[in-house]
Amino acid sequence: MTKSEEKALSKDEVENIEKNEKKITPIKEETPEEKLKIVQDKLLRTMAEMENQRRRFEKEKKEAFEFGGFNFAGESLLLLDNIDRAIVSFKNDESLKNNNDLNKIIDGIEIVKKDLISIFKKNGIEAIECIDKKFDPNFHQAMLELEDSTKERGTIVQEIQKGYMMKERLLRPSLVGVTKKIEGNATKDERKTEEKEEKK
Repeated sequence: MTKSEEKALSKDEVENIEKNEKKITPIKEETPEEKLKIVQDKLLRTMAEMENQRRRFEKEKKEAFEFGGFNFAGESLLLLDNIDRAIVSFKNDESLKNNNDLNKIIDGIEIVKKDLISIFKKNGIEAIECIDKKFDPNFHQAMLELEDSTKERGTIVQEIQKGYMMKERLLRPSLVGVTKKIEGNATKDERKTEEKEEKK
């Protein structure tokens, strides 16, 4: 600060500036031990991060190996569906019923179906069994409700399309028909219970 600037400032302001200059402490230099501690901490963090990344890559590699064909398997199910439709179509066609070679054709198609199912099983793809089981939204997709007083409400009584699992993953849900109580036979208490469940 020049002398002319000091004259422009009041005495109090000059004293405040001097006090502030004295308060500023010089930067303390780190000791070698402190530097070593910081470097060790950084090294440990980097090693932990690398280990986490290695584990993540191992998991992704394992999943890619196990479920790499997941999309392909899902698309292949359409082949199985079409084979089933072809068999039903041949059996129900009135013009082919008099043909002696019909059974040979159906037998050939069923051999192809068995081979395809065998390939699926070798790769961990299995059909979901659902008839007479309780409806589970994790494995089933309800397409319609059927009135049935003989079975408990929410029981699967019709399978519209087969569902499949690939190892522990859902490949395709089963499309199903689920029972509901017949309205005429339901008591007032049952109706109240059903209404409460629906509100939840």
